[in-house]
Amino acid sequence: MSGFKPFADYSNHILVNGELRRSASTTALDVIDPATEQVVASVSDATDAELDQAVASAMQAQRAWFKLSALERTEALHKVAQAIEDNRPLLAESMTREMGKPYKEAFDEVTWSVWAFRYYAEVSRHDHGRIVGPVVGGHMNLVTKHPLGVVGIIMAFNFPYCLYSWEAAAALGAGNAVILKPSDHTSISSLLFLKTMMPHLPAGLIGLVTGGVRVGTAMVAHKDIHGIAFTGSVGAGRAVAKGCAENFKKALIETSGNDPFIVMPSANLDIAARAAVFAANLNAGQVCTSGERFYIHQDIHQAFIDKVVGLTRKLRIGNGLDKVDMGPMVSERERTRYEGLLSRAIEAGARVATGGARPSHLNAGYFVEPTVLMDVEPEAEILNTESFGPVMSICRVTDFDEAITLANRSDYGLGSTVYTTDLNETHRAIEELESGMTWINAPLMDNNAAPFGGRKISGMGSQLGAEGLDQFRHSKMVMIDPSCSSHDFWWYPYADAEAFGGEK
Repeated sequence: MSGFKPFADYSNHILVNGELRRSASTTALDVIDPATEQVVASVSDATDAELDQAVASAMQAQRAWFKLSALERTEALHKVAQAIEDNRPLLAESMTREMGKPYKEAFDEVTWSVWAFRYYAEVSRHDHGRIVGPVVGGHMNLVTKHPLGVVGIIMAFNFPYCLYSWEAAAALGAGNAVILKPSDHTSISSLLFLKTMMPHLPAGLIGLVTGGVRVGTAMVAHKDIHGIAFTGSVGAGRAVAKGCAENFKKALIETSGNDPFIVMPSANLDIAARAAVFAANLNAGQVCTSGERFYIHQDIHQAFIDKVVGLTRKLRIGNGLDKVDMGPMVSERERTRYEGLLSRAIEAGARVATGGARPSHLNAGYFVEPTVLMDVEPEAEILNTESFGPVMSICRVTDFDEAITLANRSDYGLGSTVYTTDLNETHRAIEELESGMTWINAPLMDNNAAPFGGRKISGMGSQLGAEGLDQFRHSKMVMIDPSCSSHDFWWYPYADAEAFGGEK
C-alpha cells in the first residue's frame, strides 16, 4: 500500500451534504497505481440511497445558491480558484500517483482548473440575458437566463480536474448545484479536489458519488438531476443521450476523437515534427484531441518521418514522479486494448518506424513505447477508430485536397491540426475540415473564452466560452406591457372588416 495520506483518508468515501463520509456500500473497486501495479486505495460503488441523499442536499443548496447575488457567487468562485491554486502541488501529486501522467502535466492541469473557475466567476455575472426589440410599441421584451437545477457530471479519467472545472465552474456560475461521478481511476484525486473547494461553497452544493456504470446510469435516470455532462466512450455516450432523451434532459456529451494532423511543404518542418510528437504522446496518448491520423505531403514525407522518429526515441518513459516525458497508461485493460489495436495495424501492413513494444527497462507498470507507424492505409482500423494511446499513424498524401478528403473520412469530428504557412490552405482548413476545432500551427491548445466540442460521433454541446455557460441554463422569453393596455389588434371580438369577404 502507498504511504500517500489521501489514499488512506479517502478510500471508500463519498461527499454528501458537505460531508466526506465512508460509503455504506459493500462493493468496492481497487485503485491501482499504474506505474507500480500496487493497490493503493479502494473506491466504493455508492448505493442508490447515497445518490438520493446527495441529490436532495444539492437541491436544497441550489435554491439558496441561486438566491445569492451574482457578485456573491462570483466572490465564492474566485475563492474556490484560489484554494485550488494554493494546493497545486498536492493535487498534482495525487493525480500522478493515481492515474500515471507526469507530474508536470498534472500540475499544468491544476493550473488550467484555476483558470476555468476564474473565467466563469466573471463571465457568469456578465450575462443574465438580454433585451430584444419589442413586437408592440411601448412593450419591453426580454430573454432571461435560469439554472437547470442539479447537474450531474460523469467524468473520464484522463483530465479529471480540468474537465470537471470546465463544466462545474460554468454550472455553478449559472446558479446550479453539481454532483460528480468520477472515473474509478481518479476517484481519490477527485475527492481531494472537491475537498479543497468545499470551505468556500454552501454545504451540499457540490457532491460526489463513486462507482461504476450502475451509478452513472442512476444519475442519468434520476428525476431530480436536471442536466448531464458526460465525457467518455461513444457507446456510453449514446446510452447517456438515450437516457436523457427519455426525460428531455439537457445533455453535454463528449465522446472521443480521431483527430487528423496535416503537414504541408510550406510548414517549418522542425516545428511541425516537435508538435506532432507532442500531440501524439501527451498523457501517453490518452487525450481525446490527440493527433492520431497524420497526413503528410509526399514532398516532405520521408524527412518528416526521420525527424519524428528521432524525437520519439528521445522521450523519457517512467513513473510520472520521476524526470520523465511520458508515464504509463492508466490501466492494464487500457494497455491491452491499445496493444491489440497496434498489433492488428502491424498485421494489416503498417511498418513500425520506432516503438511498438513495452519498454525493456521497466518491469512493472502499464508502460508502452511511443510508436511511429509508416505506410498505414486509409482503410486501416487504427485510422478509423480512436487509438487513445501513444502512436502516430502516418499516411502519405499527394496534395492538400487528398489530405482534406482523408481527414474528413472519419466518423469522428472533435479536433484537427494543420501545419502550413500557406494562407489559402489555412482558409480552406477552417472552412472544409469537419471538426469542432481546428488548430493551425498551434495543436491541442484551449481557450476558456472559446467553445470546446465536437461534431459527428464526437458528441454534442460545447464546453467553455459563452456556449459552455448556456449549456447549464434555460432561456426564457419575457414580454411586459407596462401600461397593461388592451391588445385589440388581435383580441376578441374580431373586427368585421377582417372577416372573409368572398363567397362561401
